[in-house]
Amino acid sequence: MKGGQSRVGIVSYGAYVPRLRIKAEEIARVWGHDAHMGDALNIQQKSVPSPDEDVATMSVEAARIAVERAGIAARRIGAIFVGSESHPYAVKPTGTIVAEALGAGPFVQMADFEFACKAGTAAVQACMGLAVSKLVDLGLAIGADTSQGAPGDALEYSASAGAAAIVVGREPSEFCAEINYTTSYTTDTPDFWRREGQKYPSHGERFTGTPAFFKHVAAAGERVFSEMGTTPEDYDYAVFHQPNGKFPKMVGKKLGFRDEQVALGLLAPRIGNTYSAAVLLGLANVLDAAKPGDRIFVAGYGSGAGSDAFDLTVSPGIAKIRGRGVPTVEDFVRSDEFLDDATYAKYRGKIQVPSGGAT
Repeated sequence: MKGGQSRVGIVSYGAYVPRLRIKAEEIARVWGHDAHMGDALNIQQKSVPSPDEDVATMSVEAARIAVERAGIAARRIGAIFVGSESHPYAVKPTGTIVAEALGAGPFVQMADFEFACKAGTAAVQACMGLAVSKLVDLGLAIGADTSQGAPGDALEYSASAGAAAIVVGREPSEFCAEINYTTSYTTDTPDFWRREGQKYPSHGERFTGTPAFFKHVAAAGERVFSEMGTTPEDYDYAVFHQPNGKFPKMVGKKLGFRDEQVALGLLAPRIGNTYSAAVLLGLANVLDAAKPGDRIFVAGYGSGAGSDAFDLTVSPGIAKIRGRGVPTVEDFVRSDEFLDDATYAKYRGKIQVPSGGAT
């Protein structure tokens, strides 16, 4: 890490995206919206969780892939943090389910994180601190969500589901990517919120752009450049949080990145906004293709509001964790199982059955 601190890096990673999809044009058809609404957001379709999928099941799947990819003994994991804004329980941790499924623990530090869509990157930073301080051997950070959008709201086009798991450690020989630096930029900017008991979130519409997403991501990114003495041209890839398919390209240009640097990590057009998983899934897709020595810029974002940014260098160890037969991100992203809006509404609990009515 910068400043002569102990080294820390990504040891392994895993991803999971539900196989079901709904097309943006189907949502527009049902609600009488402009047929090109999806094009305006650069979202053609989004992932939809099956009735038996939630943040816990997706987190387990992503974590199992991360462990299998690097051949990690689950007992080496000393911390598990699951970041989400759609934990299945209001009072009961998701992380305990993940630990039990992996066979980690019981001596595991654990907490569920929440900071809108940057809960996953916040979990990565927490694991970095524990690994560097030698309080744990390996830390497991997960970003996962089954995001919500009110019927007919613009969020219906983007709110989707997915999970990504990042294993963090301090032994350079195990790194698939070294984390050179991380920083955060945080303010009290209420661009998106959901109060206790409310089923669907509210958002500030256009307000979510300029004073929220763009300001925070740009500020965190510029801090990375300043501290690391880099420019956008020093990076092979740039991965941003993706509330839609437009914002990552726009903020990338604002910072000085070319579309080609952003393209591989941009998954929103094909799977929507997976919230806490979004930027980590984009990073995982880049790691599936990157070569040793490639440099990666990452900037997550969470409403409320904050951005966590990272500077990474792909390590020679990336070759060791390939070819183990585990699914790549593309394996999950590629799907042709589409739902009609009625089935989608049923699966997502948008159809309410009156008390005493048919079940």
